[in-house]
Amino acid sequence: MKTNNIKAVLFDFDGTIMDTNEVIINSWQHTFRSLTGKEADVNMLLGTFGEPLEISIDKMLPEFSRDDAMRIYREYQYCNFKGLISLFPGVVEVLRELKEKGIKTAIVTSRLRRTTMEGIEKFDLHDFFDTVVTMEDTKKHKPDAEPAFEALRRLDIEAERAIMVGDSKFDIMCARNAGVKSVLVDWSVAAQAESGIENKADFKIRSLKELLDFV
Repeated sequence: MKTNNIKAVLFDFDGTIMDTNEVIINSWQHTFRSLTGKEADVNMLLGTFGEPLEISIDKMLPEFSRDDAMRIYREYQYCNFKGLISLFPGVVEVLRELKEKGIKTAIVTSRLRRTTMEGIEKFDLHDFFDTVVTMEDTKKHKPDAEPAFEALRRLDIEAERAIMVGDSKFDIMCARNAGVKSVLVDWSVAAQAESGIENKADFKIRSLKELLDFV
């Protein structure tokens, strides 16, 4: 189904274009083992996907120092990130076609810039994105609208002429709060773990290539 006058696509990073499931879960389990001596329930971890790290830590490890937990988590991830990530099928092909169509693109993520750029560099995606909005670029984060607004500002595109693609409730709510149409991907563990999320999104796709039907 074609949408009217779409000129920009805002992509989430984790679970949407980049398969970071293994490195995220491993980072959490390393943190829990280091602080509590045991691993966490995986379903609980999946429910945090797409949420800023400090918020997740405050909810799941309130009895421990946030700074200590974040240091343990990030040290593990910095050492293992590149070796445990991969692109989801069709990413390069879809990004190339969007570029050929003259559609502007952005990454809008709650991830830190360091590892976001490591992923982009590993798979040579620099030329496909007009801008990258990471955790450091906004004071408020998903599900607040501010990250989407920042991307739209940089792209010089109105909200009604953009769509936002993501895998979690945080992406869908961010898009809704910004007045942007939302597209939910169904291949991520976050989408599968969140009951009812498909009813909150404007559209749902089963492969990234289906995104081309909207532009």
